[in-house]
Amino acid sequence: MFAPLKMPWLTEPPADFRARVKRVADLENGHGSALAQLATHRLNSAQALSFTNVQQNLVKRGISLAPLSPFRLALLSSGTVDAVATALPAAGARHGVALEVVVAEFDQIIQTAFDDSSEIFAKRPDAVLVHFDHRWLGLDRFEPSADAARERVDHAIDRVVTVLRALADRTGQIIVSNLAVPPESLFGGLDASVAGTRKAQIAAFNLLLRVMAPECGALVLDIAAAAEQVGTATWFDPVVWGLYKMPFAAECVPLVADLIARQLGALRGRVRKCLVLDCDNTLWGGVIGDDGLAGINIGPGNAEGESFLAVQQMALEMKRRGVILAICSKNYDEIARGPFLEHPDMALRESDIAVFQANWADKPSNLEAIAASLDIGLDALVFLDDNSAERAQVRAALPMVAVPELPADPAYYPLYLTSAGYFEAVAYSQEDATRADSYLSNARRAEVKQQVRDLGEYLRALEMTLDVRAFDEPGRARIAQLINKSNQFNLTTRRYTEADVRSFERDPAALTLQARLQDKFSDFGMIGVVIARPHDSDPEAYDIDTWLMSCRVLGRRVEEGMLEALVTQVRNAGRRRLYAHYLPTDKNRMVREMFDTLGFELIAEQKNGGRSYRLNLDDIAPRQLPFATKGA
Repeated sequence: MFAPLKMPWLTEPPADFRARVKRVADLENGHGSALAQLATHRLNSAQALSFTNVQQNLVKRGISLAPLSPFRLALLSSGTVDAVATALPAAGARHGVALEVVVAEFDQIIQTAFDDSSEIFAKRPDAVLVHFDHRWLGLDRFEPSADAARERVDHAIDRVVTVLRALADRTGQIIVSNLAVPPESLFGGLDASVAGTRKAQIAAFNLLLRVMAPECGALVLDIAAAAEQVGTATWFDPVVWGLYKMPFAAECVPLVADLIARQLGALRGRVRKCLVLDCDNTLWGGVIGDDGLAGINIGPGNAEGESFLAVQQMALEMKRRGVILAICSKNYDEIARGPFLEHPDMALRESDIAVFQANWADKPSNLEAIAASLDIGLDALVFLDDNSAERAQVRAALPMVAVPELPADPAYYPLYLTSAGYFEAVAYSQEDATRADSYLSNARRAEVKQQVRDLGEYLRALEMTLDVRAFDEPGRARIAQLINKSNQFNLTTRRYTEADVRSFERDPAALTLQARLQDKFSDFGMIGVVIARPHDSDPEAYDIDTWLMSCRVLGRRVEEGMLEALVTQVRNAGRRRLYAHYLPTDKNRMVREMFDTLGFELIAEQKNGGRSYRLNLDDIAPRQLPFATKGA
């Protein structure tokens, strides 16, 4: 039986967990990595508190928690959420962020939202999470009149929108929870059809919130879905509400913290990209090397075979939404590929797999090879394997790889994997849907590369087209997504919300670029973003605030095409110079000298490795680029 409140995809913490957490403080370095590894366990409230105390002390000492991304979250709630605040740092580390949590006073949502002097805003949070309860919004009682019920829902939405708009004027990213439906029923199965019931009112409210929240620059935290999965009779605890005004049962706290942390990790781009699958007893029942093609169990006709088929169908759905699929199997390559090529009941085929790694090397080594082949980090991998010993080995050797625990029955594998939040999304675009296919297209490009004599000939053979234009509404969500997930080819790693992107889009003084690339094999979609502002002290110059690109197009000279487009914009604005900066992070060393190669003059260098540059537009020579360009 699957019990989501127990978060069974996590491992049990070691018996000496608290001692291990305390030892993190004594490390010379690697504090963030050590915390992230400890956070992969299923923690109780005491263990979470111990974790939070150690992390807070490290922050006070000024110790870097890299590779965790710093994130300050403000919590506003109509109920008591102090327990969630305590559990959040461990959940945050589990999803790639070092969380500092600031909690507003209990039931002071409106007062805080309109108070410019509030401590919440003084802390300059990266995001504000607003949690509403149906009781606070007046959706807690039956209304016999359908018209009056609709008015009550409209009033509740107006109240929420008023808060969101006030927050939007005072802070950055906003997250707002929707409403869980309490378990009590007046009409039994008819409850959802009677407009005045709590169930119907809350359902109507949640639908309206999905529409109104983006207009206010807010993301929706889907508390309702979590409560449904857990069971609303478990989610709501009338005793703790009466005693402490906690909007959910105390045992729900770790899961709520994890739900929030997933979304914050996604905002920072800390989501997984690739699902790596074992084969024997993970994708089919039995051992292909021993049982042969006819002896493995897969497909309709029996419960076990259908369970393994469901695992494959789940993997295919993930591929369709943009998750890369890879195989990591201890076997001879040709034997492991056999079912993908020949078995009639296989849902997965060889063409669905971006990297097929089947040999007798240890699985950590093969996972490293998969990441290297895809040119992604190990922290982008999720490894699904039925063998507990293999899972333990990977966790020990590669703690940055996500390895969910799995039960004995494969029927639960899809539920365990999808419930863990590894592939959380805050936006979804066509580029996301085609990402997995782009890795397959890379193999075809590699074939072209082997047939030509030099890089220039190879790039011309790809028949590329670069489309560069200013920010616009259709591209807004993808622009914000790139800004928050790009780490390696990112010169300043400044993060902006979708609302910020909208502000740049509407600012007549700002220069903005979104770049898209396609070649004869596939359309990469949006792969680059540039934001430039008027220079503070040089009236004839612009200053490049943000420049980032997808690593999928490295080596194609796209940065030169983007610079040409930017220079054209600067000249059209009547200015003659560009300033640029490189702000170093743990992941962007690869672009340390990009501005040097583009012809910028180095004018300052900081002790931390940062660099400042200037480019006189009159000094730019025409470039012969290996692609056609278009755009406004």
